[in-house]
Amino acid sequence: MMSTLTIDVRPLRDALMDSVQAMESATPSEPRLSFDSPELLWKVLTAKRWEILKVMTGVGPLPLREIARRTNRDVKSVHTDVHALLDAGIIDRDARGFRFPYDAVHVDFFLKAG
Repeated sequence: MMSTLTIDVRPLRDALMDSVQAMESATPSEPRLSFDSPELLWKVLTAKRWEILKVMTGVGPLPLREIARRTNRDVKSVHTDVHALLDAGIIDRDARGFRFPYDAVHVDFFLKAG
């Protein structure tokens, strides 16, 4: 079964309300990561970090050096980006390396007039 992470932009209160409803109904919710603003989303998910997610999607755990090799980047800069993704809760880490536990990513937000 394919698992998809949905990344969206919405107020924190809306994301929290959805979590409470899912807990109250005991219905598992779809994996979702919400950002409070598009600016915060782009600050966390830079182009280089998207490239890291791209090479990690659906492949299982990867050591840091392998992520660097697959993205054709130096280990030090990949280390910084991988740890930013780890801190944001987007990827996981275990004894075998870093893991993005999804087969796909769906980004969902609107750009509206201010």
